[in-house]
Amino acid sequence: MRAARLIKMVLLLQSRPSMTAAELAAELEVSERTVTRDALALSEAGVPVYADRGRAGGYRLVGGYRTRLTGLARGEAEALFLSGLPGALRDMGLEDAASAARLKVSAALLPSLRDAPDSVAQRFLLDAPGWYQEPESPEMLPPIAEAVWDDRMVSARYRRADREVERELAPYGLVLKAGVWYLCARSGTAFRTYRVDRFSAVALSAEHFVRDEEFALPDFWAARAAEFARSILRAEVVLRLTEAGASRLPYVTDRAAAGEALAAGTREADGRVTATLPVESEDIAFSQLLGLGAEAEVLAPASLRARFASASRSMASLYGREAQDGEAGEASGPADDEGPGR
Repeated sequence: MRAARLIKMVLLLQSRPSMTAAELAAELEVSERTVTRDALALSEAGVPVYADRGRAGGYRLVGGYRTRLTGLARGEAEALFLSGLPGALRDMGLEDAASAARLKVSAALLPSLRDAPDSVAQRFLLDAPGWYQEPESPEMLPPIAEAVWDDRMVSARYRRADREVERELAPYGLVLKAGVWYLCARSGTAFRTYRVDRFSAVALSAEHFVRDEEFALPDFWAARAAEFARSILRAEVVLRLTEAGASRLPYVTDRAAAGEALAAGTREADGRVTATLPVESEDIAFSQLLGLGAEAEVLAPASLRARFASASRSMASLYGREAQDGEAGEASGPADDEGPGR
């Protein structure tokens, strides 16, 4: 543990011109007294750590010294490619590995490039979770991530809608989608997708599995995501849309389904389009299409058309009297006080 801390201290000093004892203590998560002892130990070991006294003092390496302890371990190199996802790294238990990797890279850079990591961090940020929801940190994510990195089999208990099942899985990869973690794994001979927050227990096996060389995580996920999107669209709605309604349809419902429906629709002489739109259910279609207002007319099914008719009457009742009063006021009210006479 101390050896790793001493190495980290050298790398910190190599990546910066100077650091105070308080700064080093914060980075290393130790006391300032421990920093003093560690600096002395490094000096005795031949590492030229120099202490500047005084209010503006601190620790620095004698000019030109560079450690050779900058080779990236495999785990650190892999974690470095995820360094733009600090929350994901933390959830998977890889935050320390990524931190060590970034330090080694910074230490290996030329002095003129030392500001590159900070420059990038100030310009680009990936915020994975969706809006209006707290990001989830599933309890079983760290052991699953460990199994994914090491290609180790796992014994897991998984909560399904009606019961809890046990599975022996070969965990191939993890996907973070809109703040939700998914595991892509092989169960028997079939590849399946599991929500990580539904695992109630995960035990890593000593057995390692051999990866299928033809498996590609991005391709697998893209295919499963498209399959899922189609599978939930179990109902259909026939719509007559104005041009404005047609242009807004992809923004209120499934974009791919809307595009296909509009492409296959029938265009009328007045510019309106009649299209058959796949939807999840009448309830969801009602809430989605209501936002289009008078730019969309539901033709079928009859039950959904009746709901829109009822909603239209309710809204007319709610706003109708106010609209009539406003029109009456415009017809008989006094003129604006903009002319002479006051």
